[in-house]
Amino acid sequence: MNEYKYTINGNKYEVVISDITDNIATLTVNGEQYTVEMEKQAEPEKPKPVVRKVAEDTGEGGSATASGSASGTAIKAPLPGVITEICVTEGQEVAAGDTVVVLEAMKMANALQAEKSGKISAIVVKVGQSVMEDEALIYIE
Repeated sequence: MNEYKYTINGNKYEVVISDITDNIATLTVNGEQYTVEMEKQAEPEKPKPVVRKVAEDTGEGGSATASGSASGTAIKAPLPGVITEICVTEGQEVAAGDTVVVLEAMKMANALQAEKSGKISAIVVKVGQSVMEDEALIYIE
């Protein structure tokens, strides 16, 4: 049992809280008994775990992707970030220096360029995906 004394706008109140069960409180204010329903506290939102598929080694120098196996030279993330734009499509021919992906890292957009000329053999990321440093993003044959 808890007792409290309040003065509100010059009026004095003696409040006795006799029982709290779940979100229902039984209390007495200046000798008059009340049953009060309190709002339940919102549970803090639990962070959702980030789950990634681990690339499996295909034995051919590439990594396995959801659609099959990728081969060729991988363009990798130079630092952790989020993919904001994919500028190419699978099967597209690119020249060395062409921008293939835009990666946002540390509030800066980083245009990642093809290191060699060739054909895009696989795109293993999606716009909005978080990536880690040295993670393969695109493969060029």
